[in-house]
Amino acid sequence: MSLYLYVIFAVVSFSASVVGAICGIGGGVLIKPMLDAFGVLSVASISFLSGCTVLSMSCYSVGKAKLSGESLVDLKTGTPLAIGAAIGGVAGKMMFQVLSNMSPDKDKVGAIQAVCLLLITFGTMLYTLKKDKIHTHHMTNPLACILIGLVLGICSSFLGIGGGPINLVVLFFFFSMDTKTAAQNSLYIILFSQITSLINTLVTGTVPQFSFILLVLMVACGILGGVAGRIVNKKIDAETVNKLFIGLMVIIMLICVYNIYQFM
Repeated sequence: MSLYLYVIFAVVSFSASVVGAICGIGGGVLIKPMLDAFGVLSVASISFLSGCTVLSMSCYSVGKAKLSGESLVDLKTGTPLAIGAAIGGVAGKMMFQVLSNMSPDKDKVGAIQAVCLLLITFGTMLYTLKKDKIHTHHMTNPLACILIGLVLGICSSFLGIGGGPINLVVLFFFFSMDTKTAAQNSLYIILFSQITSLINTLVTGTVPQFSFILLVLMVACGILGGVAGRIVNKKIDAETVNKLFIGLMVIIMLICVYNIYQFM
């Protein structure tokens, strides 16, 4: 890879992590499709690098909030969700590997991921625009929380996005959380799903090829993005976060459409 590509990967990782820390979407939902669009690395490599970047950002954000006493994570529901997401993270990674091994054309795997992400993002945007008119719930049953977390973990790991917008919709609808509370709980869930996904990749020996320098660069940018995102999040209100979130959904869908065209 040439120097300018390293710069692009760094800028994308940092910017996505800033937004991810603000909105609670992890950042992978931007990193994965944007880097796929450049077509310089395999789908598997970008999924792995994206997951590591999201893990570093969420680890910093969740840990910093906890240590500073600013955590809004509801452990009674957040922990069962995180446990389910951890199991789902392994299942999603296994699904990705099976699909990747079955398909002789690796680009088709990228196309499938792009289509799934496009549909999820579109549904998320519609819900976000109409959420004030939608009756929400406040689930507390641990088993139900684990099952919901399982689905979230599968989606995030299979798509290589870390969590993304689907986490927020689920937290809005099933747990009646406000935007900022949902953002922190989403990052808590993402942290668990990405840790188990990474461990599974290492244990099964399915780590794809990539430059180690690129990995270090993206992880560092993920942490720096988490730092910047927390600072910005403190200075803006929930309504601004909502507007930013909706704008991101539009950008993500446009990138997905381009990637579907590119991979097909």
